[in-house]
Amino acid sequence: MTADEIVPQIAVVIVNYNTADETAASIASVLAMTRTPTEIVVVDNGSRDGSVETLRARFPEIAVVDAGENLGFAAGVNRGVAHTTAPWVLLLNPDTVVLDGAIDALLAYARAHPEHRVYGGRTVRPDGSTDPSSCWGAMSLWSLACFATGLSTAFKRSRIFDPESLGSWQRDSVREVPIITGCLLLISREDWTLLGGMDETYFLYGEDADFSARAWEHGMRPVIVPSATIIHAVGGSTASSGRKMSMVMAGKATVLRRRWHPAAAAIGIALLQVGTAVRALPAGARGRRGTTWQVVWGHRRAWRTGYPASRPALFGDAPAEPTTRTTDIPLGGKS
Repeated sequence: MTADEIVPQIAVVIVNYNTADETAASIASVLAMTRTPTEIVVVDNGSRDGSVETLRARFPEIAVVDAGENLGFAAGVNRGVAHTTAPWVLLLNPDTVVLDGAIDALLAYARAHPEHRVYGGRTVRPDGSTDPSSCWGAMSLWSLACFATGLSTAFKRSRIFDPESLGSWQRDSVREVPIITGCLLLISREDWTLLGGMDETYFLYGEDADFSARAWEHGMRPVIVPSATIIHAVGGSTASSGRKMSMVMAGKATVLRRRWHPAAAAIGIALLQVGTAVRALPAGARGRRGTTWQVVWGHRRAWRTGYPASRPALFGDAPAEPTTRTTDIPLGGKS
C-alpha cells in the first residue's frame, strides 16, 4: 500500500491564533510521535503573525483553513472538523507537545473500550509535573459555595472543599470524569455529529463543559486514559491571567445560564461574584493593584452576563488573549 492509499483514522484539529511557533511544534510532534494514519487540520482565527503562510510552508501535507476572522474556539473547532473525513476526531491545543505513542494509545483504548465514547489523556508541564487541566469536575451549588467562601483556595485540591479540581488525583489512573477539556479530546465522528459539535454560543472557555454535559446526557462516559500523555505549556503574566480568568468566568456564567434552572443559575452567578470579591478585596486593602482577581472583579459586569453578550467587552476587535484554549482553569485553580 502506498502512502497515498493510507486512509487516515484520526483527524487532529488545532485552532491557532497568533501562535505559529507553538502550533508548528505541536504539529511536528504529532507527525513524529504518531503511527496511526492521521490528517491534521489547523483553523487559523485571523492571526496577524503570518501563521497561515508559515504553517502552509512548513507542513504542506496538512490543511490550514484561513477563517479570516476570530471565530473563537468552539466555532473554530467545528470549522476544522467539517474539513476532515477520518472516523475519529481529536481536538488538540496548539501549546502542546505529543509524546511518543500518546495518540496511538488513546485510540487503542477507545477501540478496546467503546462504552466510554469520549476520551481524554494526561497532561504534564514541561518539567514533568502534573498539569491537571485535561479534565475537571462539574460545577455544583456546593462547589460554587466553596468558591464564594474561599474554601476552594484554602483547601486547594481537596475532594470536599475544592471538588471541581477532582482532588489530589494526578490523572495517572483510568477514571471517568465529568468534564474532558478541549486540550486533548478524542471522539468518534459519529458521536461528534450526534452531539452537534461544540456549542458556538461559547466564544472561549465553557464549551467543553457544555460538550461533556451533553455527552453524559447521551449515555457517554468520558474517561481519562493516562497512557495518552502530552506536554502542555502553562503560564502567563498576572495581567494576562486576570484577562484569562475573566474569560473563564464568562464561560462558567454561560454554562450556568444555558444549563441550569434560572433560579439556580442566578444563585450560581451570585456566588461567582462573591468569590471574586473575597479574593480581590484583601489585595486592594493592602494597596496592591492589578492582581488577577482585581482584574476579574473589574470585569464582573461583562462576564456575569455570559456569552454572547460578554464577548465585546472582554475581547473587542483585537483580543489580547489567544482564542485557542491555551489553558483551562477551575474556580479554585488560582488564588
